[in-house]
Amino acid sequence: MQHPSVTLLEALLRIPSLSGQEGAAAAFLVEHMAGYGWQAAVDAAGNAVGLVGTEGPLVVLLGHIDTVPGQIPVRIEDGCLYGRGAVDAKGPFATFIEATRRAELAGRLRCRVALVGATEEEAASSKGAHYARERYAPAFCVIGEPSGWQRVTLGYKGRLLAHYRLEQSSAHSAGELPAAPEAMVAFWCAVEAHCASHNAGRERLFEQLIPSLRRVASGGDGLTDWCEATIGMRLPEGIEPDALAAQLHALAGSAQVRFEGGCPAFRSPRTTPLASAFLRAIRTHGGQPAFLHKTGTADMNVVGPAWNCPIVAYGPGDSRLDHTPDEHIVLSEYLQAIEVLAEVLAGLE
Repeated sequence: MQHPSVTLLEALLRIPSLSGQEGAAAAFLVEHMAGYGWQAAVDAAGNAVGLVGTEGPLVVLLGHIDTVPGQIPVRIEDGCLYGRGAVDAKGPFATFIEATRRAELAGRLRCRVALVGATEEEAASSKGAHYARERYAPAFCVIGEPSGWQRVTLGYKGRLLAHYRLEQSSAHSAGELPAAPEAMVAFWCAVEAHCASHNAGRERLFEQLIPSLRRVASGGDGLTDWCEATIGMRLPEGIEPDALAAQLHALAGSAQVRFEGGCPAFRSPRTTPLASAFLRAIRTHGGQPAFLHKTGTADMNVVGPAWNCPIVAYGPGDSRLDHTPDEHIVLSEYLQAIEVLAEVLAGLE
């Protein structure tokens, strides 16, 4: 017979939930959490929310239930569960639900828990996390992102998206005026040089300013030529999105540049009671704990500075499988992570 926690995650993976289209998944989760006797509802941001407990400090378990595009047939093969969101990040949120239930049934839950399955984390808006940020004041927070069951994430880099567009009069290819695509390439090279200058002498990826060219398109109608591009920037500590946007705007010359999704890097101390609780729980279950600092961005960047409480990110899964056609979670690791988090929740009071 299949483990009930596996049944939950498999059913959740079968519900498509692209960013902005999380309604069916949220309704499913609310029904599931209500079946445990918890207060459960979909909030105004579309988040699936479950509330457990009446006494003790408030612990917010904030995960996201939206996914990037790409259909992966949901199936179990060789002890692995495949499906879009298995790692990023339905697996971690299912871990939150099942760990909370396990601690509750064992009579070991001495805190209040708010489970928030957030919307639009994969989009630039992080709509669900921004909504939750203004409505909770937790004593502790765990973000649902893949870290592997033996590891805990303490920090994420910041982010800025730059949308570039250049329009200019058409000109002969033998003329002196650079074509619109050539101007865009020059801008991209200037961005790379700017990042290389910052990164000189900084060997750790978490300290580096990293650009990525996400999209390029060009065209014309015989009178006007145009070129568009989207550039993603991963920001280290010490670089503010607004300041970087001003620098990129200056590099773009006469082109228009629109910015979105800006958020600074965030890092939590490793000496908090929450981090210590994870170290103890992982060791108790036979693991060798370690801390991580991720080069991506997560909802920790949104709520961490506002809540100013002990915060980590935790969840089963290999983050290298995020957004890939091979996304899957090892079921034994998923079940182990449930045990670890249940142990952590039992120790927060």
